[in-house]
Amino acid sequence: MRTPEGRRVRVCFFNHWAEGSETIDGFLARVPAFDVRRRVADSSDTKLLRKATLDFDWYAECARCFGSIGSRQGDFLPAMTLGTTGLGAYLQAAQARPKDESWWLIFMAQQPEKLGALAEKTFGFLRRCGVRILYYAFDEASRRMPCFSAIAPHLDVLIHDEAPLAPEGVARLRADCLTVHRSWVANLVPFAAPFREEPEAKILFLGSQLGLTPHRQSQIAHLRAVFKDRFVASTDHSVSVGDRYSLNRYKVGLCPEGRMFATPAMAKTHTDRPFWSGCLGMVPVSEDSREGGRLEELAQAGLIVRYARGDLRALTEACEQALAMPDAGRRRIYEHFNRHETVGTVVADAIARAL
Repeated sequence: MRTPEGRRVRVCFFNHWAEGSETIDGFLARVPAFDVRRRVADSSDTKLLRKATLDFDWYAECARCFGSIGSRQGDFLPAMTLGTTGLGAYLQAAQARPKDESWWLIFMAQQPEKLGALAEKTFGFLRRCGVRILYYAFDEASRRMPCFSAIAPHLDVLIHDEAPLAPEGVARLRADCLTVHRSWVANLVPFAAPFREEPEAKILFLGSQLGLTPHRQSQIAHLRAVFKDRFVASTDHSVSVGDRYSLNRYKVGLCPEGRMFATPAMAKTHTDRPFWSGCLGMVPVSEDSREGGRLEELAQAGLIVRYARGDLRALTEACEQALAMPDAGRRRIYEHFNRHETVGTVVADAIARAL
């Protein structure tokens, strides 16, 4: 999608791992040598260090996605990334920006909370400088992120997976704020992973220790008994971005959903795993813990295989159906997810709509 009247857009991604304000290309060039240990409370804690490394990996890949927008959409200028220490310099630059440029600052997940008590003041000043703000919220930001009500009046675009938003949060949004109910998507550059013509006829479950509930453990035990060496389970936490691309050697991705079912709203959400899987050319299999919504739409379109939660027979049948999917069906999944279900594409389209 092109911006109206060929208007030039420069996006900047707020990333708590970034240091200062710099081009995304410059940030990515430093990624291989980045020492995460100096940014964690206890670098001797191996579990904490692994989680921090994966978090850094995840946000760095989001930066890569936003940095790639310009190569696909000519109206987008080279992207920037920004850490908390670079806010002052960014605001100074924004006040002197060319008049034919629209500047957008992107926040994701719980990142606005990194500004603490200064969140409201900072967002207000950004708006006064002419910077427009897009917030891609996951989980229950309107209910569980303390600064949501403070920043809501300054948002130009809110993309969220929370339905419904908290009434008090909705009341704080401006009438002209574009609000998009959109689930998690993949933080992959479209088509970065090649389509594998002959993957292994195996099922990969990519979960986490947090989500290894008795419900999930019973599913894993059942699938191991049924599919034996055709079932592979990874329950540590996640995989690095570098390792993620190698997952396309498996034909099927069994995707956790519903988290720990701690709250009614969270029980209806999911992770980005189905979207990773689709972009990698795997057949996503996901349980129906979300009532309706986009995952159900994708299932109805034959792009995700779904099964009833708690029904082991239905789970088995879903996995068998995914393993039996012809290459043409799997390629259709791959094409759809790479064209429509990646974070850079969704954000670029939302900005174009809001201009």
